[in-house]
Amino acid sequence: MSFEAAIESEDAMVAFGSRLADAMEPGSVVFLRGELGAGKTTLSRGLARGLGHDGAVKSPTYTLVEPYEHLNPTLYHFDLYRLGDAEELEFMGLRDYVNGESIVLIEWPERGGAFLPAPDLELTIAVTADGRRITAEASTNAGRACLTRLEAS
Repeated sequence: MSFEAAIESEDAMVAFGSRLADAMEPGSVVFLRGELGAGKTTLSRGLARGLGHDGAVKSPTYTLVEPYEHLNPTLYHFDLYRLGDAEELEFMGLRDYVNGESIVLIEWPERGGAFLPAPDLELTIAVTADGRRITAEASTNAGRACLTRLEAS
């Protein structure tokens, strides 16, 4: 199952992230793809705000993970752009973050290889002449349920 959305502005990307948060189930794993500057962190900000976060949302490019443990469900935002070796994820305890209760958002998942869990959703952000286009692909029942709710919102 797939879903597409045209995003015309930064505010629209934040709003989409908030809608996504409302549609997701605890325990979801989301891969977020797109070139540098496509809007992955902006979408992540909207998702965090949709879950109730009211502070700054920064890309965890250097720390690899930014935890939002005060949210319900907890959000773990990974950015693997600067990951040196995919095996580092094993040493970081990635499996502990993917616990069936938290939402795990992973930017640049191609850098994590076989050390990453299978995603419920894969979101790809493409830069277009009019803004951005988000394509969402669901690969599990939880992902399909999320997209169904997203389409209805």
